[in-house]
Amino acid sequence: MTMASRFSFILAASIVAAAAAHASRARFDLAGPTLEATVTHDHQTLGIAQVPNLAVGDRIKIKADLPRDQSVHYLLIVAFLSGSTNPPPPRWFTYCDTWKRRCAHRGIDVAVPHGAEQVLVFLAPQTGGDFKTLVGAVRGRPGAFVRTAQDLNQAMLDRSRLDVYLSAVRRLNDLDPSRLRKTAPLLARSLAIVVDPKCLQLIPDLQAPCLLARRESMILEDGHSTSIVEALTSGPESDLAMQASYTPALRFGYYSPYVASVLDIARIFDSFRTAQYDYIPALATLRGERIELSLNRPPTFTEPKTVLVTALPAVEPPQLPPLHAVDPKGIYCARKHSLVLPVEGAPLVFSTAYAHGMKLRLEGKDGKRIELPARADAVKGGFVIDTAALGDAATGGLGDQVKGVLHGDWGFTSYEGPTFQLINDQRYDWHLADGESNALIVGREDTIHLRASSVSCIDDVMLRDPDGKELKVDWKAGKPDEVELKLPLQKAKPGSLTLLVREYGAKAPRPVPLTAFAAAGRLDGFSYHAGDAVGTLRGSRLDEVSGLELAGVRFAPQTLSTGQHGDDLTLSVVNPGAASAVQPERKVIATVQLKDGRTLTLSSAVLPPRPRSVLIAKSVHPSRADRASGIRLGGDAQLPQDARLVFSVRAVAPARFDRRTTLDVATVDGSEATTLTLDNGGLTLENAHVAIAQFRASKAFGRAAFGPVQFRITVDGVAGAWQPLATVVRLPTLRTLQCPDTRTIACKLSGSQLFLIDSVAANRDFHDAVAVPDGFPGEALPVPHTHGGSLYVKLRDDPTAVDRLTLAARRLPPPHREASHATGMPQPAAPESPRSAPTAAPTPPTPAAAAPPPPAAAATAASAASPRAAVAPASVAPLTHGP
Repeated sequence: MTMASRFSFILAASIVAAAAAHASRARFDLAGPTLEATVTHDHQTLGIAQVPNLAVGDRIKIKADLPRDQSVHYLLIVAFLSGSTNPPPPRWFTYCDTWKRRCAHRGIDVAVPHGAEQVLVFLAPQTGGDFKTLVGAVRGRPGAFVRTAQDLNQAMLDRSRLDVYLSAVRRLNDLDPSRLRKTAPLLARSLAIVVDPKCLQLIPDLQAPCLLARRESMILEDGHSTSIVEALTSGPESDLAMQASYTPALRFGYYSPYVASVLDIARIFDSFRTAQYDYIPALATLRGERIELSLNRPPTFTEPKTVLVTALPAVEPPQLPPLHAVDPKGIYCARKHSLVLPVEGAPLVFSTAYAHGMKLRLEGKDGKRIELPARADAVKGGFVIDTAALGDAATGGLGDQVKGVLHGDWGFTSYEGPTFQLINDQRYDWHLADGESNALIVGREDTIHLRASSVSCIDDVMLRDPDGKELKVDWKAGKPDEVELKLPLQKAKPGSLTLLVREYGAKAPRPVPLTAFAAAGRLDGFSYHAGDAVGTLRGSRLDEVSGLELAGVRFAPQTLSTGQHGDDLTLSVVNPGAASAVQPERKVIATVQLKDGRTLTLSSAVLPPRPRSVLIAKSVHPSRADRASGIRLGGDAQLPQDARLVFSVRAVAPARFDRRTTLDVATVDGSEATTLTLDNGGLTLENAHVAIAQFRASKAFGRAAFGPVQFRITVDGVAGAWQPLATVVRLPTLRTLQCPDTRTIACKLSGSQLFLIDSVAANRDFHDAVAVPDGFPGEALPVPHTHGGSLYVKLRDDPTAVDRLTLAARRLPPPHREASHATGMPQPAAPESPRSAPTAAPTPPTPAAAAPPPPAAAATAASAASPRAAVAPASVAPLTHGP
């Protein structure tokens, strides 16, 4: 070993040893003394554990809870700081002698002075000139103590998250280790803790030890309590005290007790150790009014004597937690017994008591409100709502759709959290997804999808066979209106079955009839194009297939879909190298391996590679009727039924077009299709590489087609991949737009086939838009006032695009009864919205329908309706449906 390499080895060993020594000092595992503290703000008093921040004028009461036989006399000192470059005045230091009766019982009662930013608490052994010595040390190096306050507060918040995580993992491991696989990700999400996913793949008995390992690197940075792991691992190895003395106070320091780093907070105190005092940090754990201190090394009582330093919350404006729903569009069941509202984004809500008095406010129809207790639970990944107070009487007045708002207090500040949508209805029509009524095959576990307007209130699902035996069904909600069921049909017989869907709050389960069929396993064919990454096997009982080989290319099962005519199994290529060398072959034998070890053969072929092309440009040529519709479309992404679409494509593979090339255009659902060729005039070659295609949707597909359409090229019977082309839209015919002089009253839009409009707004952002209800039969519609500008519409066939009305607004006669008789126009009325009304039974007519209310009453009725119902906003008076 050379001298240079020996020196490098010694230096590396020294650094590792020093890092290990500092890392061991960073573990605060030595129990220290306990303090008791309360904070009073505006005549309200809270324990220190519920106070995230202090404000000027807050009164702090703090005392030391020392044993009666305490032999060492400690001074309790409270010091306020005001930035790293501003020494605090002597009057900002308050002390009392803990060994004296008055201090032992009452402690220190002090108000936060104006200008203070940080608060430190010292426990200093009694010596000659002890108080003056400490005051001089703090005033002489304020930056070091400012950094200390920031770092200790950040470390306390980080440790609170880690403590909750470790405690939960240990508790679950003692009760039921098998729950860790499901619970650990929820804990990690709630507390912003990183979890090694490999731990969850181990057997249950080994998961907990794995999850508890490497705790020093578990904490992740979050926007509310800003972890400093990255700064510690990448920052310079220099004296923090020297840096803090000459830089402005940062919002958080660079300290964490869970990172094995040589940048230990003790280095701050090393720079100003005196002959009398040696300062060491004390990490706080807050419980109610108690501050339990933990030390990273034992104190000494010989000179230099140890001074314990801990921090209280910073003096700053309240930082409310950025809590948000995990799924903002999720719908939850108001009647669920164990209702959990998943939230994330604010780990301190789960690890501290800063958020207290939390409740869920349910807001239903007619302004009815119900408050339910809410409790943050990191194990369950959200707030657990106590729904025990809810019953049929309580929920009956809420209506079917309920808004829930989390709220409470954050320290001394009122806090309003995320909003949730809940349902309170049980009148559902359960039915199977399309195409699955005849797809149940006995002898295996089969998967079906059950649909209803909402599946949030499902409690349990059972399957009853013809003999009356009930089997438990595994289910999960895949969509808001669909639940996936795995039916245990391994031992079932063909015939009638019954699903029993039990819902929260329901007295009896709801039956859903099913029919199961027997099917013999068969292989119908295997389709594979040279160069493709997947192939498709058709037949029945394909769930028993474990693999397939064709011309040296091996395939593995991926996705199985079951329909009325059998199974389709998608298999992916396992050896891409062999697949790239395969050439088209008309006749080849495929070998199919089954899970039971059997091997079957199937006559197949390697089909030619799929042709490929790219879309160059497209142009929409509207018809006269389209131009007279009164709607100007936003671009060439929308294709009116009567318009002619011209588009160009470039050949990629093969690189040339010829007379054998055809172009298919079809709806995405495959219900309508047309083929454009050189012979029928739908396709024209600009040259050998570029083709021009054109078609008219109404002629190619008929009047029943609408929605997205796609295209592909076909060469010698081999079709390429589908590519998006445009969206076919049906246009209403708009005749007139009449607006009153008063801008707070709605305009009247007249025309035919108004049900083809999804919504109308006076701005492109569709703020306060008027939605057209499903099945709207009228020829007049209340729309927002134009205010001298334009109106914008979204068509029902393409509600993502914004189009503009081209009608000029005309003056609407005054809506008085005399004017109505003179013009023959009916009085304004507020039509009920089919979207906001229940669908179980039609609403009976009311007396108001016979005698239309005046415009003001109609506007009032409109303001009480759903925000997206078929009525205008509160400032717009709706019109009747009819002409």
